[in-house]
Amino acid sequence: MVEIECVYCGDFFEGSPRHKNQTACKKRKCQNAKKAAWQRHKMKTDPDYRANQKSSQKRWLQDNPGYWKKYRRKNPEKTERNRILQSVRNGKIRSTDRIAKMDSSLIAKMDASNPDRFEIVGQFWMVPVIAKMDASKVNILRIPTCYP
Repeated sequence: MVEIECVYCGDFFEGSPRHKNQTACKKRKCQNAKKAAWQRHKMKTDPDYRANQKSSQKRWLQDNPGYWKKYRRKNPEKTERNRILQSVRNGKIRSTDRIAKMDSSLIAKMDASNPDRFEIVGQFWMVPVIAKMDASKVNILRIPTCYP
């Protein structure tokens, strides 16, 4: 039996002879990632699936009034994380809108800013471009320059 590399965790596993195009191992984490990728693809490509998901979510929300208020009250750290990520998403949308409207003669030159004076210090969320589930919080610290 030929071993296959899992596209999600990178481990090798024995593929099933019944599933020729198998890409994920049997670990729960990899199966969840595979399902999430399938759902993202389906939401982008299938308008009927997207409409069905939207109506299903709407129905669930009507059956569970006040759920999100309770959830945000119980999970303040997740609420704050969501606010941060939403502001990042809003900034991306605004910047792409600005770039689309921009005249090419207004683009800044590479040497327009002084890199020595540029300093980012604090806590930030690193957000992948595609998936929002994998965001991680990082600390960026200033390392002092050593003088000889």
